[in-house]
Amino acid sequence: MQPIRPWLLIGKYRETLDSDLLARAQVGALLHLAARVEPPDITTLYLPVEDGEPLDATTLRRGVDFILAQRAAGKTVLVACGAGISRSTTFAIAALKEAEGLSLLGAARAVRRLHANGLPHMALWSSLCAHYGEPDDYMALIRTAEPESEQG
Repeated sequence: MQPIRPWLLIGKYRETLDSDLLARAQVGALLHLAARVEPPDITTLYLPVEDGEPLDATTLRRGVDFILAQRAAGKTVLVACGAGISRSTTFAIAALKEAEGLSLLGAARAVRRLHANGLPHMALWSSLCAHYGEPDDYMALIRTAEPESEQG
């Protein structure tokens, strides 16, 4: 489980099954994108999202709205998918964009500084770019994990 902000964590399916881990991380809400998991005393939303497939605007909106509403309620939100790499990172980037007023690349940079393996699949990234009307430059996304001085 990777903390991105005090209120936002990225994780993998296996971690959502560990109630002790969830309690230690003070998870109060769970957006699950791979399989339905409903830990006791944790507010959950399951959205079936396939990795490598375009993300429809309604699903994206539901997920981001859930994350932001749970944050507003003072809960720590875990966004989890199968491996904690692509789908969960996609929703974390969108939530940061909206919560902090960042560009998609700025939000991706913030996520990848703390979770270097987090990288949305090209189809998911393209969906984000289309939804927010931002340039779809996948190579710029890949470079977000590079130190600032090496980026061109």
